[in-house]
Amino acid sequence: MTPPLYIALRFLVHRKRALLLSLAGVVFGVAIFIGTQAQTEGFAQYFIDSTLGSNGALIVRSRFRPQSTMLIPPKNSKTQASHRSYFEGIDDASAIMRVSRQFSNVVSCSPVLRGTLSARAGFENATVDLYGIDPALHLQTTDLAHQIVNGSFDDFRNNPNSVIIGSRLADVLNVEPGDTVQLLPPGGEYRRLIVAAIARSGIGPIDATRVYSHARVAQTLLHKPYTASMIIYKLRDPHSAPALAQHFETLFQHETQSWQDREESTLQLFLTLRMSAAITVSLIILLAGFGIFNVLTMTVLSKVKEIAILRSMGYRRIDISAIFLWQGAMIAAAGSLIGCIFGALLTWGVSNIPIRIRGLLYTNHFLVVWDWRHYMWATLLAIVAVTIASYVPARRAAELPPVATLRGSSV
Repeated sequence: MTPPLYIALRFLVHRKRALLLSLAGVVFGVAIFIGTQAQTEGFAQYFIDSTLGSNGALIVRSRFRPQSTMLIPPKNSKTQASHRSYFEGIDDASAIMRVSRQFSNVVSCSPVLRGTLSARAGFENATVDLYGIDPALHLQTTDLAHQIVNGSFDDFRNNPNSVIIGSRLADVLNVEPGDTVQLLPPGGEYRRLIVAAIARSGIGPIDATRVYSHARVAQTLLHKPYTASMIIYKLRDPHSAPALAQHFETLFQHETQSWQDREESTLQLFLTLRMSAAITVSLIILLAGFGIFNVLTMTVLSKVKEIAILRSMGYRRIDISAIFLWQGAMIAAAGSLIGCIFGALLTWGVSNIPIRIRGLLYTNHFLVVWDWRHYMWATLLAIVAVTIASYVPARRAAELPPVATLRGSSV
């Protein structure tokens, strides 16, 4: 007896034009799904890497004292936060960092004294976000050294009267390394500092406002009695930051925030874009499934007598169904394989398309992520769509009455 797979192949090749159209739909859907997911996730991953490299995976800041007089403290973190009295600054940053380093997930940590100042260079003025840092510790915790696009981090480290400013802020103030910039604290006097380097984090709001100075200079400018207003952390597993933040908050009695909470709105935006793209492209694969349904249905109608002959030769209903299910499986397998190849080529091509973005992110080309899961989900989606499309024609073919068909009855 001829295997159902061989018969399925003969039936499929008999309608070449319909086969190519069905195959093209699957290939196109799989390729577009891979390309769009690689692109949307690429921008999201770039944002995550940039924000982790600039602001850390975890932040410990204002100390607090519970105000709740309830015998049983509320379990909800938001309810707990509403029953606290917050105090600006960190009491003993060195002690907190010493204890923090004992946790296996903590790679490094760096104290930061943060405040808002006015900056002036020539006739240009801007409001800036001052970060007073310890250069050695900040270098271990962030990607600041790799973000330098002009100047030298060593010049900043060796000169206490120097600053590093964001690239977009440098454009606003029209300054370059070696120039001077004046910083004015609220109610104080301008202090002249040398621009040692210009940094580009890749995130627009940071590059437009951020100024790094030495911690002691920041303390003098901001007139703060404490040396740190927050501590930023670099973690081995950034995805576990929320659990560690909750533990640190209880341990240190300081407000603690993970990068997921800090960037929640932007992350939700990227997630929405990814889901929207996935749904849109899934409709393309679904339309390809309708095309396969029509092809197999027409095949059943055109092969009524052949099916009846096969039944009379001893083929069971399950064998007849297998013939048409095999046709769908071959289209799904070939379409997914070719679609994955075209998806990889599409991803590579998109990554080389020049584009100028100077808003939330800074990039000169499309950003993509190479992830095997994109190919897996595209293949699974194609298999599910084709299987559903193949089921009804396969069942209809299996239920054809062989005797009546051979006598000339219509379907």
